[in-house]
Amino acid sequence: MNDTVHGWLDALASEAPAPGGGAAAGLLVSVGAALVEMVCNLTVGREKYKDVEQLMLETRETAGKLRREADRLREEDTAAFEEVSGAYALPKGTAEEKASRSARIQDALRTATAVPLRTTEVGAEVLELAQRVVLAVNRNVISDAGAAALSARAGAEASALNVRINLAAIKDPAYTSTQVAALEALLARAERSGSAVLTAVDASISR
Repeated sequence: MNDTVHGWLDALASEAPAPGGGAAAGLLVSVGAALVEMVCNLTVGREKYKDVEQLMLETRETAGKLRREADRLREEDTAAFEEVSGAYALPKGTAEEKASRSARIQDALRTATAVPLRTTEVGAEVLELAQRVVLAVNRNVISDAGAAALSARAGAEASALNVRINLAAIKDPAYTSTQVAALEALLARAERSGSAVLTAVDASISR
């Protein structure tokens, strides 16, 4: 992030339309991935957890890749929004201009759909990583595994809202239908893994 947390949040809170909810969703997913890395780091090297060290190392590496991708998607979401805004601002005084503007808008909307769809997918992947390790991590940080799941799930679901609002403006029923199906499958994955993580966390804390 090429800014301080405070500075970015100030930009998010401002009257500017970007960064907005899509970028915030990317940040939430990246925070979830970072927390998965953290719980792995706090499990690796401890004698009590030596049997799961390889699992932690592999999970940490994958979580790091997903964190970086989610952060990239955070930036891409802002760029995609600006592309859509630019397309809507094109002139429409003649028939040719109207046709060109319409085509540019549709192309921009597809990009603006693809970015949050991938963010939703990354969120689901982070949740699956959290599920993979939640029963094996250092018990002292299991609540952080729960926080990872909550953050990633919030990011995935927030991204899904952006997918839906962009699909509503796309005039290609076949494309829209395919993307809706993909989105619903991703959200089902996120829900399954998220629920499994939180159930495990609650059971561990209640012991």
